[in-house]
Amino acid sequence: MNSRNLSLSVCVIGLVVALTASPVQAQKRVGEAAVVKNEVLRVAGPSTSQINVGDGLLRNEIVRTGLDSATRLVMADSTNLSLGPNATIKLDRTVFDDEHHYRDVAVRLTSGAFRFVTGHSAKAAYKITTPLATIGVRGTILDILSQRGQTIVNLQEGAATVCTISFECIQLTEPGDTAIITVSGGKTTIKKTNNPPWTFASTCSAAAGLCTTTQYADAAPATDDGSDPTGMLCGR
Repeated sequence: MNSRNLSLSVCVIGLVVALTASPVQAQKRVGEAAVVKNEVLRVAGPSTSQINVGDGLLRNEIVRTGLDSATRLVMADSTNLSLGPNATIKLDRTVFDDEHHYRDVAVRLTSGAFRFVTGHSAKAAYKITTPLATIGVRGTILDILSQRGQTIVNLQEGAATVCTISFECIQLTEPGDTAIITVSGGKTTIKKTNNPPWTFASTCSAAAGLCTTTQYADAAPATDDGSDPTGMLCGR
């Protein structure tokens, strides 16, 4: 085979490999797991797999914790998202401005208890949803409990706007401000209180480091030689 044909064959093989690569490999990694206690699962259709500390997260990925389990996920913009037991989230949409800032990031909190600490992206980039609420943030630490028929949003720091799916909204501006959205008899109500019936604080003891925050570059454990064991640090 002459050199021209050899080069052509190599190019064809490379193209075939690229076209047949796993969709997972082609997806952009958007974060990683910094804390994992017990059963923390990556859900892909009917199949699940255990997530371990340092494992990467992908856009449009579902993460679920089991009984007596918890996890803290650190996104590429250093957003910290903690999940308590029996919680499910979907990283619904992520559009990057650059490696460490999102132009648009949507997180769907399906069920369970969560603490959300915003990272370095513009605050307007964040959209958090539950089955009953849409939450806009402005430099915020939020505790969110999503249950069947009720969502509780407790402001720890910053400010937030909480709206029902029918666009009735209230503003949370002071620490302790809490929005409670309830559905009963087909009717949705929203009220505001500064005497929260629940916060994520009681969940913090579930796992060491669950309620601390870290920068994305510090989220994964380093190997003995200081290298990155996952290829995830600094957006790589």
